[in-house]
Amino acid sequence: MEETDNNKSSGDTMETSVQLKHPKRIKTQQQTSDSAGGGEDRISLLPDCLIIEEILSRLDYTKDAIRTGTLSKRWQHLWTLVPNLTFIHHNQPPLDFYLSVNTTLTHHQLNKLNKFHLSATYDNRFEFQVNNWIRYITNHEVQDLFLSLWNMNDDEDEFVLKDGSFFNNSHFTHLHLGECVYDPTGPISWANLTSLSISNGKLSHDLIANILSGSPLLDTLRLDCCYGYSRLDITSKSVKHLEFSGYTAQEDEYDDLDDIIEINAPYISSLTIIDSLMLAKLLLLEVSSLVKVSLNYTKCGYYEKSSKEEEEEMLKRFILHLRHAKEVKIGKFCVKALTRLTAKGFIFPPNLQILDAASPLYSDSDSMELVDGCDNDSSHNESSDNDSSHNESSDNGSSDSDASNSDSDESRDSEELVFDDGPEADEVN
Repeated sequence: MEETDNNKSSGDTMETSVQLKHPKRIKTQQQTSDSAGGGEDRISLLPDCLIIEEILSRLDYTKDAIRTGTLSKRWQHLWTLVPNLTFIHHNQPPLDFYLSVNTTLTHHQLNKLNKFHLSATYDNRFEFQVNNWIRYITNHEVQDLFLSLWNMNDDEDEFVLKDGSFFNNSHFTHLHLGECVYDPTGPISWANLTSLSISNGKLSHDLIANILSGSPLLDTLRLDCCYGYSRLDITSKSVKHLEFSGYTAQEDEYDDLDDIIEINAPYISSLTIIDSLMLAKLLLLEVSSLVKVSLNYTKCGYYEKSSKEEEEEMLKRFILHLRHAKEVKIGKFCVKALTRLTAKGFIFPPNLQILDAASPLYSDSDSMELVDGCDNDSSHNESSDNDSSHNESSDNGSSDSDASNSDSDESRDSEELVFDDGPEADEVN
């Protein structure tokens, strides 16, 4: 009996030993099957929703999200559930880029998207594909859209945006449109749009009125190097922020520049005028609600800069017209004209703040030290705020394809990766 108990005890011990070893064998198998690199890590143990929301959605480009599929078989198709799509065309042949975008959109699985950002070169060969993208954008209820199609040839290759579902869309909240021709066939209705930026486009008075009347919630309007209009009549009470970022003339007007732009915006609270103004005059009409103003522009013609007297006259007119504003900031590109005005005895109001007074532009041959009327102490006390404001102005004044800026690795490697139905990734070249 005792021997039987001993055998039973021995058997229990052996069984326990087997049970103790068994989890190790299972863990090794899981490591082999779940980890493409042969090693298990904590990221691989995260639930899919966290991987998508906290990792893949934070990547700058869709191709980077796709490439994470090489980390684990489990990750290979997670990119198809990311609600943000970003495609930037660098040095890849245009046809290859368009094919890669088409294939990526085919494999993506979500019915609704938060963001769709695309910047690419364009010519008439790709009109059909871009129209398909526009339908994809509207069908997938995109809220934040950045669309920039820069043509490499001439005006005949500009993309004409005329899709009815695009101009009658209640899903848009933020729009940036660049390098397009706008041809809506009826009234525009962007019921939930709060921010609109248009760059390098021709805008007629009727088109501007159509946009404003169809965007009842529009809060911020930015016009970047647009042309074709002589008056901005912004009477909507919802628009509070206006950025006039440069103005360009039509090519046949370069040699005879006489454009005069008037801004009538009685309800805006902030106004920014920056970048190169290729016009004769910019006039402010009714802007009585302004609180904050930033002036950091250059006034120029096509071949040479405007005369110093014209620069001084326009800046002086701005300053006098903005005496009611709480804060008027003068950036480095206006400092020279302001210095000359001060030397001539002009005393500006106390709401003026001078930014970047120590810049190289401030001390060139036609500039002089500001007289005692300049609030130098105030400008120095605001130095930290001034630096950030100047950087913001500089960023706003650059092309909105800054979404398309990338590091050197991105410039060297611009392919878009897509997955076919198999487990491996294919590279579209």
